[in-house]
Amino acid sequence: MTPIPDPSRPRFCGRCAAPLGEREDGGVNRPVCAACGWVYYGKNAVGAGVLLTDEDRVLLVQRRDDPYQDQWQLPAGFVEYGESPDATAVREALEEVGLYVRLTGLAGAYFVGDDPRTAGILLVYGAEVSGGELRAGDDAKAAAFFAPSALPRIAFQAHREALRDWETSGK
Repeated sequence: MTPIPDPSRPRFCGRCAAPLGEREDGGVNRPVCAACGWVYYGKNAVGAGVLLTDEDRVLLVQRRDDPYQDQWQLPAGFVEYGESPDATAVREALEEVGLYVRLTGLAGAYFVGDDPRTAGILLVYGAEVSGGELRAGDDAKAAAFFAPSALPRIAFQAHREALRDWETSGK
């Protein structure tokens, strides 16, 4: 298991608010409540995004904010509580690049270990444009299509891996 600090690791019980101790469970030291027995199991955040292509170019967005401000990534974001990953991918495409999309399938799943906010899993969906107008929106500074030979600096290892898979798949 990758030793990435869990920013959500609690110090107090989520059920009774008592201070938490620790115990080994499944090879991991976990926060546990001596008062009520509640055990905290940290979970990866889940993100979803789209791989939109035009000919042999891929659509990327430039990050407006940290982390990795001004670097580029696929249109993507965190899955909100109660939201499905495919709905997140569609929502993020509209929010970040102004495009309505139809998902064509799951392109890949990638571990996110270099986001200072949290560890996670990124689900990348292939997609086709079904409407809208390309524009940078939400937290995107810019949006543009890039050929594989002209990719800008890509934020997040998971996005680099997804782009590498796209390049080697024959697009």
